[in-house]
Amino acid sequence: MADTRTDTSASMEDEIPPGGVCLPTASTPSGQGKPQHLDEVRTSSGQIVRSFYTPADLEGFSYDEQLGLPGQYPFTRGIHPHMYRDRLWTIRQYAGYASAEESNRRFRHLLSQGQTGLSIAFDLPTQLGYDSDHPLAEGEVGRVGVAIDSTEDMQALVDGIPLDRVSTSMTINATAPVLLASYLATAKRQGVDPALTSGTVQNDILKEFIARGTYIFPPRPSLRLVVDLVVYCTRHLPRWNPISISGYHMREAGANAAQELAFTLANGIAYVEATLAAGLDVDQFAPRLSFFFACHNHLFEEVAKFRAARRLWARIMRERFGARNARSCALRFHTQTAGCTLTAQQPANNIVRTALQALAAVLGGTQSLHTNSMDEALALPSEEAATLALRTQQIIAHETGVTDTVDPLGGSYYIESLTNSLEEQAENYLQQVDALGGALRAIELGYPQREIQESAYRYQRDIEEGRRVVVGVNLYRDEEAASQPPPLLRVDPNIASLQVARLGALRARRDQSRAHEALSALAEAAGTNGALLPLVLQCVEADCTLGEITDALRSVFGEHRERLVW
Repeated sequence: MADTRTDTSASMEDEIPPGGVCLPTASTPSGQGKPQHLDEVRTSSGQIVRSFYTPADLEGFSYDEQLGLPGQYPFTRGIHPHMYRDRLWTIRQYAGYASAEESNRRFRHLLSQGQTGLSIAFDLPTQLGYDSDHPLAEGEVGRVGVAIDSTEDMQALVDGIPLDRVSTSMTINATAPVLLASYLATAKRQGVDPALTSGTVQNDILKEFIARGTYIFPPRPSLRLVVDLVVYCTRHLPRWNPISISGYHMREAGANAAQELAFTLANGIAYVEATLAAGLDVDQFAPRLSFFFACHNHLFEEVAKFRAARRLWARIMRERFGARNARSCALRFHTQTAGCTLTAQQPANNIVRTALQALAAVLGGTQSLHTNSMDEALALPSEEAATLALRTQQIIAHETGVTDTVDPLGGSYYIESLTNSLEEQAENYLQQVDALGGALRAIELGYPQREIQESAYRYQRDIEEGRRVVVGVNLYRDEEAASQPPPLLRVDPNIASLQVARLGALRARRDQSRAHEALSALAEAAGTNGALLPLVLQCVEADCTLGEITDALRSVFGEHRERLVW
């Protein structure tokens, strides 16, 4: 929409009272770098931000078609009629490191402090399908998450935590079927009916090929495993979200807000199409689809992004896929504050960044939230830092009043204009993805990867050249503070040897013939079109290890080799 207003800000410069505007400059003793120019301000996705907004920015705007009531199509204002007045978002702090026992202690601490759901971080060998005694696991066991090699490890991880009463989110993708199966087997050993367990398994492999890199198999057999898990959960696990379609990692890789929104929904479309092809009706599985977004620094753009995501997904589900159930059209999402915005310089500043990002997520209507810890640019979070991050959510929930009414920024000329603009940008990307043949083909051609790489380059260049301010990095640096990092969490260097010993003991005492039969049956089924998750369940119940199960699938599917994108 063309801006037909007269901008008089330049001619009014002399009327600004002394002291009315005070921006730091390079000559300011505490400042380095250049401030953002007043003559052109842009959001991360390139939207020009005007100095004020009026009804002219919403010409042709329809309340009924573009907003509607909360809890009703197109869900722009939220997926529940009363939102947080009825129930707060799930406070779900991401945690896991070292051994299962050590992570269990962190989980218990967070639950005792008011966390309302678990969120498990797995180490890299677990994510990539290697047991802790594999040569490629050396130096990585328990480092960026907890090491889970077997159902025995999963039992130790959730020991004393009632799996029929605590919701669990698992950030796992390539090995998602194995970890979910281990969790269900653990529930059985607790005496809990697996159908009563609840949670979310990320299970989003397409974004791994775009941005994150923890894939194992080529894209097409990987997509088969995703759909197999969705089908199993639809039929047997009514309280599980079988996939969390994730824009978060694309944003961490450098995507702007519009790209994060568009490529996430493009992947969502691919998963819906693949699941329909597997024989399910859209309204059978779509109500349990969930999403996962980052929340970056631009508060208003992030709020608008979440609102645009709901409206766009509702229209896609109704118009493209013919969904009839309103719940199939309601986009539910988890949010994590942006790890890529955390700085090693002046880490206490990260408390403020995280609080504002969490506020934006709540104002945008999130269903679940993780707040990063101040020290995560330096190490895994310490217990003190993790507790403070938890308190950040609790203060927003109970002290700020932002939960008192639904969509409190709705109706703002600025917010509605940003929401419309982001939706339009995302639609343009989606049209390009469709023109290439859909998300899977676009990924094979390197389209989203290339767009994100270019966005990341522009963002970093803006920081280095002073067009984008990062407090404590290119402006207001404090060299003394930078030389005094906070106390950091250190992972026990003996964790790998302890994990390897436990793994060897498990293999020695299990029923070997039962384990080998289960693995052979899985490999045989992988060569057909049969369902795989029931056979993975048989494997974990026979105490087969994660690496052994993954190797059985590798023997049939092979491994993916990254294609360079220029």
